[in-house]
Amino acid sequence: METIELKFLLSLLKFDDYRAPLSKIKLDFTISDTEREQICRQLCARGFLICSYKISKFKIAAPGKFLLKQDSDELPLTEQERKVLKASAKDTISPKETGLPAEERQAVIQNLANRGLIQVDAKHKKIKEVWLTERGKEYLQYEYNPSGTSFVLSLDLLNNYLQFLRKSFQEVSLPSYRARPIVNDEKILQTTVELERQLATDNRLPICHLREKLHPLLSREELDESLHRLEQNDKIELSALPAARACAFTAKQIDAGIPQKSEPPLFFVTLK
Repeated sequence: METIELKFLLSLLKFDDYRAPLSKIKLDFTISDTEREQICRQLCARGFLICSYKISKFKIAAPGKFLLKQDSDELPLTEQERKVLKASAKDTISPKETGLPAEERQAVIQNLANRGLIQVDAKHKKIKEVWLTERGKEYLQYEYNPSGTSFVLSLDLLNNYLQFLRKSFQEVSLPSYRARPIVNDEKILQTTVELERQLATDNRLPICHLREKLHPLLSREELDESLHRLEQNDKIELSALPAARACAFTAKQIDAGIPQKSEPPLFFVTLK
């Protein structure tokens, strides 16, 4: 890991829940805002961080064009989503040009982007807030091995790291054992709520996002069993992926669904 990336992670550790606006992450004075955002994207790509963002420009993607050409009232699109796709069918546009109310634009646009129905260049996705993932915590707890002779971290950053490690040790029941965090049905339900809020999936969260968030805390079978229990307790509803929407997801994402013997795999989680 590059030193500047480590500084980014350690700077984040001082905030509650290891979550903060990107503008609050202070790095070397020589690092520009653009460079800081690039560092953040690199850490997100490695699974150490998750970020929320604001889209400033976008255009329709091939799957979005395909859906617009279908003459059917059963397409997996809301009226707002259809309006956004039509507005962006000919050229790159801004959220204002969609004609949607200001308070609704980002949720609708980001939902379409998450489903691959619109195309957004990295320069048009402004990161707003960033937080440490479970994978990021594990890296700092168990995998990071500093080397070299130069002391490049400030005492403030070192203190952030020490406080983080001490808190981690308090959560381990036995000092010599790397305890596996307990993830119960309630925790999975809470994670589903958080992901729905972050990804704005219109209460149809693809299971692949839940698997990614909870890996490696839960095996595939454990998560499947928990989701079935939550459905039986009327907390959620599981549903399959309609054929018309399959083009909006990758084969890997579809494979992350819950297999059924004679029916398509369950793919979406809906909160009740």
